[in-house]
Amino acid sequence: MMLGFLLARAGEPVVVLEKHRDFFRDFRGDTIHPSTMQVMDELGLLEDFLKVPHQEMASIGGKFAGADFIAADFSHLPVRCKFVMLMPQWDFLNFIAEKARRYPAFQLKMEWAATDLIREGDRVIGVRAMSPNGPVEILADLTVAADGRKSDLRQASKLEVIDYGAPIDVLWMRIPKRPGDPVQTLGYLGAGQGLVLLNRDDYLQAGYIIPKGAIESLKRDGIETLRKRIPMVAPFLGDGRLEELKDWNDIKLLSVQVNRLKKWYLPGFLCIGDAAHAMSPAGGVGINLAIQDAIAAANILVQPLRGGTLTVDDLRQVQKRRELPTRLTQGMQIPMQNALFKGVIERSGDLKTPLFVKLLQRFPFLRRIPARVIGMGFRPEHIHTPEILAK
Repeated sequence: MMLGFLLARAGEPVVVLEKHRDFFRDFRGDTIHPSTMQVMDELGLLEDFLKVPHQEMASIGGKFAGADFIAADFSHLPVRCKFVMLMPQWDFLNFIAEKARRYPAFQLKMEWAATDLIREGDRVIGVRAMSPNGPVEILADLTVAADGRKSDLRQASKLEVIDYGAPIDVLWMRIPKRPGDPVQTLGYLGAGQGLVLLNRDDYLQAGYIIPKGAIESLKRDGIETLRKRIPMVAPFLGDGRLEELKDWNDIKLLSVQVNRLKKWYLPGFLCIGDAAHAMSPAGGVGINLAIQDAIAAANILVQPLRGGTLTVDDLRQVQKRRELPTRLTQGMQIPMQNALFKGVIERSGDLKTPLFVKLLQRFPFLRRIPARVIGMGFRPEHIHTPEILAK
């Protein structure tokens, strides 16, 4: 959506395909980071964007074995919005789609599912899709797969995936919110337990961390076992509200993946976002990394697309620009998720406070480091594409 918006804004014809009727998919990531809001400011959209209902967090923290700690303080970032925004992803996508529709070069096709690539020799020249009226073919100078970690187009491309594995999965659910709930605390960690809570204004979106593949044994134990476990790490939730989790239909499984394509492109074809690199949920940076990919791709590709001179080297430049931030981010996430699993989820009994938590508590200035990494990323992108308005 972001890449389509930026290219259409620069006058390049774009067709964005969305296989569903709308963007409403609960339990997607909801964090909009300062780097993304900075881009909105560069595009002149920030004032309108801030009017969309959301929550703001100037810092993020958690509880480790019952002790409070602040992990990141965004108040020192050199940007206009020194906070992380919580906004449902469907609201974000609707906002970008609304702004993109102002440009005649932009088309959004809802209920159009891309199913395969069209090839001419070794070059991708478009996609096959299923529309509400049947099969269609769309020819294009460039086809971009931005269809997530289970990308159909990536699979069709047969590009090689480097899989790093993940020891955890996450169970997402809605929990009723009540007055007095601590809404600024994101993570709750205790012996054998891990819980993430996101404030959705009128309810809490909860992510309960489990060992990879443990969902079936949990289901055999019954939903009441899960209802008993959650208050063990977040006691304030043990007030009866979890009875609203009636059965496993109220729980959605996020199968955590961490992987990266060895090569992100073919002639006429490019993968970005989760289609190029599935991220761990650690730090909640996946959406923002995907947005940075889109900005870099637009900056690099708009001129060759306009001149009809697009080559494989142009696509290689996109990967070259974005691969290092991806590697660095995953290089940080993998030890974090493994330490979480080994140090918390696998253990029982009392937990010792880790050294990094003690340091964050004792030396508040250290909180600026994770704030910079989470809030801005390793290579923040800026808008260099022009705006070409229709006459």
